[in-house]
Amino acid sequence: MEPDARRSEILSVARRLFGAGSYSTVSTSDIAAEAGVARALINHYFGSKRQLYLEVVRQMVVVPESVSQRLPPTTAEERLSICLDRWLDVVERNREMWLSAIGPEVFGHDPEIDQIMLESDEIATDRVLEAAMLADVTEGREKLRAMVRAHGSMLRAASREWLVRGTLSRSDLHVMLTRTVLHLVNSVFPAVRED
Repeated sequence: MEPDARRSEILSVARRLFGAGSYSTVSTSDIAAEAGVARALINHYFGSKRQLYLEVVRQMVVVPESVSQRLPPTTAEERLSICLDRWLDVVERNREMWLSAIGPEVFGHDPEIDQIMLESDEIATDRVLEAAMLADVTEGREKLRAMVRAHGSMLRAASREWLVRGTLSRSDLHVMLTRTVLHLVNSVFPAVRED
C-alpha cells in the first residue's frame, strides 16, 4: 500500500476505535492490530498516540473542503443547502467520533483541542460565507464572522439532538440550520451592521 493510503487507513481505524471507545481505552497497539500495521508505523506517521488522536479530532471537526467545492452558480440558499447536506453526510458516516470530538466534557480543558476547535470555527465560517456568496464582505466583516461562528455552536448542539436524543430528524436539522443561517446573513447581519 502507498504511504498516503496507509496513513489514511490508520486514520480511518483510529477514528472508528476512538469513536467507539475513548482516548484512554484505545492503545496504539489496538489501532496497529486493526489496521494490520506495526505499531512503529503509527509512530512513524504520527509521532505518538496523542498526535494521532489530535489528527483524528482535527479531521472530525474541521469542515472538509469538499463540502463547499464545485457549488453551482445558483442562489445562496441552494448553495448553503448543498453544503449542509454534504456536511451531514460526513457527520452521519462518522457519528461516534463526531459526538466524541464535539463533547467538551470528554476533553476537559485541553489547550491543543481548544486550538483545533478555534481553527475549525474559522474554516467553517469561511465555508459558510463562501457558500452564501459573502466571502468578500468587508463592512462589518468581523461581526458577520462572529455571528456565523455562533451559529456553528448551535449546529453542534443541534447535531446532538439528531444523533443522541433523536428529537430532530436529519431533515429537520437540515431545514433548521439552512434557514437559521440564511436568516442570520440576510436579516440579522444587515440589522446589526446598520447599528
